[in-house]
Amino acid sequence: MSRPVLRTPLCDLLGCEYPIMLAGMGSGGSPPELVAAVSNAGGFGVLGATGFTSEATREVIRKTRHLTDMPFGIDLLLPASLAESPESRSEVLALIQAEYPKHWAFVQGLHKEYNLPAVQDTEEYVSVASSLVREQVDVIIEERVPLFCAALGDPSWVVPKAHAVGMKVLGLAGNARNALRQKASGVDIIVAQGYEAGGHVGRIANFVLVPEVVDAVLPVPVVAAGGIADGRTVAAALCLGAVGVWCGTAFLFSTETTIGRGKQEQLARGTTEEFVVSRSYTGKTSRMYRNTFLQRWEESGLEPLPMPLQGVLVGSFVKAALAASRWDLVNNPAGQVAGRLRELRPARQILEQMVEETVDVLAVLPSRITHGIRSPAH
Repeated sequence: MSRPVLRTPLCDLLGCEYPIMLAGMGSGGSPPELVAAVSNAGGFGVLGATGFTSEATREVIRKTRHLTDMPFGIDLLLPASLAESPESRSEVLALIQAEYPKHWAFVQGLHKEYNLPAVQDTEEYVSVASSLVREQVDVIIEERVPLFCAALGDPSWVVPKAHAVGMKVLGLAGNARNALRQKASGVDIIVAQGYEAGGHVGRIANFVLVPEVVDAVLPVPVVAAGGIADGRTVAAALCLGAVGVWCGTAFLFSTETTIGRGKQEQLARGTTEEFVVSRSYTGKTSRMYRNTFLQRWEESGLEPLPMPLQGVLVGSFVKAALAASRWDLVNNPAGQVAGRLRELRPARQILEQMVEETVDVLAVLPSRITHGIRSPAH
């Protein structure tokens, strides 16, 4: 059976058939099964591995390789600025109790109010601690994953390590200034992520951001992210100058993601306006479904603590809420485009439909638009 053709320079750079990348999402958003499904379908899958131990990082890389022989990437958060804090979880909790007693009392009060179970938190590491991240990077370099992705922060220290073993590096930017910093660091690909996107986001929407970044970082290839989930939005990104797209929310509606059925049902019910930006869960601006915890936090009048303190503050609460299946209390990162999505499908179907629709959109444009240059009147 013939397959649609949709190819850009990104395909040659990454060795994939279609210029559609799965965003590396945390909390089970892009597990090995989903990454492999996207890569096997012709796209480019990216693992989300923030917070994994070095051993777990190696395990998910090898599991993905067992599921696909196609290239894929792995994503970590590399925050450029973190609050001064210890790197062990228990020490951070002690610091919060001592220095931010109102924050501590608020979260503990919610835990009691909602009658959440006591959850034993055996993890002593902080997910974005520099020592943990460096151990993960060492494993990724040893495993020679084709692409290292930094969806937050500065990957400049990773670039020479990756290039030395033939790996490529992707950096993400929410404005032209940050994109120029990514270019200066030597990354091979820059993702321009618009305000519409899920997870950690900036303040500029895609129709402004993508062409601005494309012009600023030439000749570095730019991939567009935010609000992209069908052929119309893929085609729009390509028309703005991007060589491909970085999609997360679209694949949260896949049967392979492991975020949990409760979260998927919540996303499917949500309207576009219900996906809002908040610092309540991580300390950095992140777009997510507007839930009960977020509303209670806003009502408290408390300022979120900086990363990583805020994430540690609410981490045990979130685990307890998960254990109780209280989806209204668990953070659920997703982009505004979730308000248009309803159906859960295999990742292959999602990707193939995006490709087919993009080809159809590009094919029909000449019949809908008259263009050219008029000859001067004689």
